[in-house]
Amino acid sequence: MEDHYVIPLSSILFFDIETVPATAEFSALPEKMQLLWDKKSTHFRKEEETAADVYQRAGIYAEFGKIVCISVGHINMKNGEKQLRLKSYYGDDEKALLEQFSGMLEKFTRSGEKFLCGHNSDEFDVPYVARRMLVNQVPLPDLLNNAGKKPWEVRHLDTMKLWKFGDYKHFTSLDLLTSIFDIPTPKDDIDGSEVAGVYYDEKDVKRIARYCEKDVQAVVQLFLRYRYEPLIKQEHVSYSVE
Repeated sequence: MEDHYVIPLSSILFFDIETVPATAEFSALPEKMQLLWDKKSTHFRKEEETAADVYQRAGIYAEFGKIVCISVGHINMKNGEKQLRLKSYYGDDEKALLEQFSGMLEKFTRSGEKFLCGHNSDEFDVPYVARRMLVNQVPLPDLLNNAGKKPWEVRHLDTMKLWKFGDYKHFTSLDLLTSIFDIPTPKDDIDGSEVAGVYYDEKDVKRIARYCEKDVQAVVQLFLRYRYEPLIKQEHVSYSVE
């Protein structure tokens, strides 16, 4: 992997996803999928808990969840200042938003080497998106397709892995890293644990997209801290969902 200090910022697409369980309630799953979730959840649920009790966790598994939002961010320069433009693909139709994201990636990678960057994206976002594309029969863009590639050919940057410096003991949250690097966070609404409720109970996917865009902004600012570069000023951040 190329040194992240020398990769042009304009060659990096920052991204994040938001996921929810495939259905609002465990009972709404097809009978076969209920049985499979019961089997899957035995690995982490407590003895007194049922498969239905832990169904709210289904959203983190690509086999039992779905993507409701993918937000991306791109940096460019204007009048000597870094500008961050954010865009989201969101809605109830997972296949449609995946097709839109795939089409955007294809356009983004048409010229020069391009990279994807997220937080814990190698372990979660990238495989989740790739798996859901397969399920929905959406062709995998080259930037997401790692099959047969050597490690140095995979164009992914992960702000969690960059922080670890080879240490694999534990997960380090984006919230913790933005705090220790003194990065102002614009996240002032919901957190990840509330996404499913906002989606199924409030039916407010636009609110989820706003939250997701702010997560991407946090990843961008953290990446700039890693490069000893000034943060992007709030007035130079453009959201697509207001």
